[in-house]
Amino acid sequence: MRPVEIAVAMTHYDHVTDLVTGRVRPEGVKLRCLDFKVEEIFYRFELFREWEVSEMSMATYISLVSRGDTSMVGMPVFPSRVFRHSAFYVRSGEFSNPRDLKGKRIGVPEWAMTAGIYARALLTHEWDIPLASIDWVQAGVNQAGRNEKVPLALPSGCDLRTVGDRNLDEMLLSGDIDAIISAHAPSSFENRDPRITRLIPNSFEFEMEYAKRTGVIPIMHLMVVKRETTETYPWILRNLYTAFDEARARSVARLSVAPAGPASRVPVLWLEEAVKKTREAFGGLSFPSGVEENRATLEAFAAWSYEQGVAHRPVSLEELFPSEVGEGFKI
Repeated sequence: MRPVEIAVAMTHYDHVTDLVTGRVRPEGVKLRCLDFKVEEIFYRFELFREWEVSEMSMATYISLVSRGDTSMVGMPVFPSRVFRHSAFYVRSGEFSNPRDLKGKRIGVPEWAMTAGIYARALLTHEWDIPLASIDWVQAGVNQAGRNEKVPLALPSGCDLRTVGDRNLDEMLLSGDIDAIISAHAPSSFENRDPRITRLIPNSFEFEMEYAKRTGVIPIMHLMVVKRETTETYPWILRNLYTAFDEARARSVARLSVAPAGPASRVPVLWLEEAVKKTREAFGGLSFPSGVEENRATLEAFAAWSYEQGVAHRPVSLEELFPSEVGEGFKI
């Protein structure tokens, strides 16, 4: 049987390298891999469905599903995971405790961003700050004119004001807002402007404690497949999932043995310690695929998405991920 040729758009992470190079091949599938910035991938796939398989924002995906859009099918493959304790930027010397943000003015590039959902969950569930107590401002981080991409159902009492002619970076510097929540650092911070700092400068210990206590290790992106592709080839989801997970396992194996060799294979010092800490956080595997392996994070994210008005109704994990990739076979 001739392999089915499909295109997949995703960032070239190390844990998909063996798929990109063809060292790992999904059974019955020939992949054409496209590598763009994630913002371009999300934009083009959401609007135009230009390829069959795509990296996708978790926030966008759950918003679409909650509004009855079933045109894509989620795979429990999560290429990007980042804690968001470090996503808060403030003016230097003004805040010594995250709880001091209560009642302040906070800027967000988009309310319906995955990073923002996890960060706002820290506000409400870790620091006891009601979302309605914040004066929320939406604008581009470094460029004016950014807008929300999905409809919102904001919680009662939450006010989100859009500013179209200024960016958040200049508003923070001028004192018109008190903090920024963003996955991308404001330009002033990247340029080492001493006036701007992170709210939690050394977040690693906080993140490790949070992971061990809650079991939540934030998932930013997932892989999705056009539904028409899964309907034409019902076997393709499982085969793609298996290949993605094998590529992930190979990446982890490479990184795990790198420090023990006679020379460094990657330009990162103290890699052995980083691998050890990552495994501690996950309880064994690094960046595991699967629903059950990530249930605590997925259930928390689904609840917070609805709580914050990104999802328009409660969404179950069964709606997000089909049963054919929910469980593996045993021998």
